[in-house]
Amino acid sequence: MSQPSDTDAAVAVTPDAFDAAFDGQAPALRLAVIGAGPAGLALALLAAHYLPRAQVSLFDARPIERDVSGDPRTLALSLGSVQLLQRLRVWPAAQAQAIREVHVSQAPPTLSSPWFGPSGEPEVRITAAEQAVPQLGAVLPYGQLVAPLQAAWQQVSAQEPKRLISRFGQAVDGIKQDRPDEVEVDAGIAERFDLAVVAEGGVFSEQARKSLTRDYRQNAWVGTVTLSAGSPVGVAYERFTRRGPLALLPLPDRDGQRRAALVWCQQQDEDEVAGLTDAQRLAVIQHQLPDRVGPLQGIGPLKCFPLGLNAERTLVEGRRIRIGNAAQTLHPVAGQGLNLGLRDAFALVEALRRHPQVDVALRRVEWQRAPDRWATILTTDFLARTFAWRWPGLPAARGLGLAALQALPPLKRALAGQMMFGRR
Repeated sequence: MSQPSDTDAAVAVTPDAFDAAFDGQAPALRLAVIGAGPAGLALALLAAHYLPRAQVSLFDARPIERDVSGDPRTLALSLGSVQLLQRLRVWPAAQAQAIREVHVSQAPPTLSSPWFGPSGEPEVRITAAEQAVPQLGAVLPYGQLVAPLQAAWQQVSAQEPKRLISRFGQAVDGIKQDRPDEVEVDAGIAERFDLAVVAEGGVFSEQARKSLTRDYRQNAWVGTVTLSAGSPVGVAYERFTRRGPLALLPLPDRDGQRRAALVWCQQQDEDEVAGLTDAQRLAVIQHQLPDRVGPLQGIGPLKCFPLGLNAERTLVEGRRIRIGNAAQTLHPVAGQGLNLGLRDAFALVEALRRHPQVDVALRRVEWQRAPDRWATILTTDFLARTFAWRWPGLPAARGLGLAALQALPPLKRALAGQMMFGRR
């Protein structure tokens, strides 16, 4: 494993590392942040705190008065992302469920052996205790993260309204680069900035196609299931099935009921989920999960999203940089989309802090983020495509890979480190 980068050190476990990355004076900068989702808001707050001479304008088509706190979409955050948000003092711990164990296994047909553990199936179990961390990550609803981020931005922008400018309710119609050292942002009127950060992502089916695109011809059915009272707390399950991965992500209890977010992937030409009743859906999911999950008690409404890869070859284009889903939309098999965006945001602000020349800072970000970004893109793309393959022996090979990871602690530690903090 290579030595940790500056970004890795700052979002890892030492309390003073975050602040140490930003000591001293920051360069003057006119910065436009386009998109007030989690990645865009985190970037704007980082810039507000650690680039004190920068003017930051945050654009979003959503009106500021619209309540986002009730958005139920599920976010899975790595430990590094949690720590970054804690440093910004916006982490809503009461609304989040800590992930204390990740359990990855493969449904039959697969290899079976008593050497694989009590279930006899190949599996990988990563726990916070064995990694000597308080948690591996956390799960929470989208709205419960965006709301405190937005409140924190409103607070700091109210204190410095000339430097930190909110442009909610203003959609950006275009970004034009007609000068080498400036970019023009059109949001009703044309304004010039030293740098524009595009943080508006969206889902695969709604995006214009980027340089690299692949339609996996898979659907993701997402919703919530109710677990039994005896189900283990804080365990995230990833189950490889013949038709695609099935994931349960732990959610905070509600009304005394233990819950989990469901991500159920299906090949589109074999997808029969829409025609099933709730009872049938629950029975199929239960059959595919490992026994240790326990009996499922109920299932909520499911929404369906087509899945694909949609990625830019580079983050930087002139004085425009894309982060998060604006740079790459991935299959949810690894759950790393937002985590990549938050690491992008940190790396950008750190580079702008350290390098007075914007172009130098952007070259550093492009170089620094490439290993983490491409490792994640290639890994998720490979895993997603394998579920469409019907090669003889493929389930056995996948099972052997899981068994090898569990049996070789150094490999498992490396996987856990990448899962928590990205490629180092």
